[in-house]
Amino acid sequence: MQISAVAFAWISSFVYTMTLVFSTSAVVDGVCYAYVFWKSRVTAVAHGIWNFISFYVLAVSIFVFCYGRILVVIRRQASIMAGHTGPGSSTTAQTQSQHIQSNVIKTLILVSAFYVISWLPNGIYYLILNVNSNITIPKGIYLTTVVMAFLYVSANPFIYAIKFDPVKRVLVGLIPWKNS
Repeated sequence: MQISAVAFAWISSFVYTMTLVFSTSAVVDGVCYAYVFWKSRVTAVAHGIWNFISFYVLAVSIFVFCYGRILVVIRRQASIMAGHTGPGSSTTAQTQSQHIQSNVIKTLILVSAFYVISWLPNGIYYLILNVNSNITIPKGIYLTTVVMAFLYVSANPFIYAIKFDPVKRVLVGLIPWKNS
């Protein structure tokens, strides 16, 4: 299943991008203009709206749904574990459980907020570019939005490594020079 998911993600993104590039690009006076020449204005607007909804709004919705489910499971497990502790260790186990819940919640909120903040400018840039054809946006703004989006992609594993204790333990265990 994992191999199928990886293959689908790679193949579908390649097909989507190549189809879009080849159908909307042209060379004019020796300069290549990508994503500029649409068959009609309606197609450009529809694609801009579809792109924003499918690559930004849908991703945020999936974050909210999936992370919400993770939090429900963590709370359920914590209440079950609290019922299994002995009379003397209940306060220690409850404190540790609350610490774990708090850490997971903070991590999930940080990752989600970082995604929303770093990808929103790129999504809005592409939406504006396709909805309003008369606007000219400097290339520096586009590059800034791409750098912000890629910052999320590259920083996301480090957020989990720093904030989430199980990930931190596994990563520390991978360090070969660690003294035992």
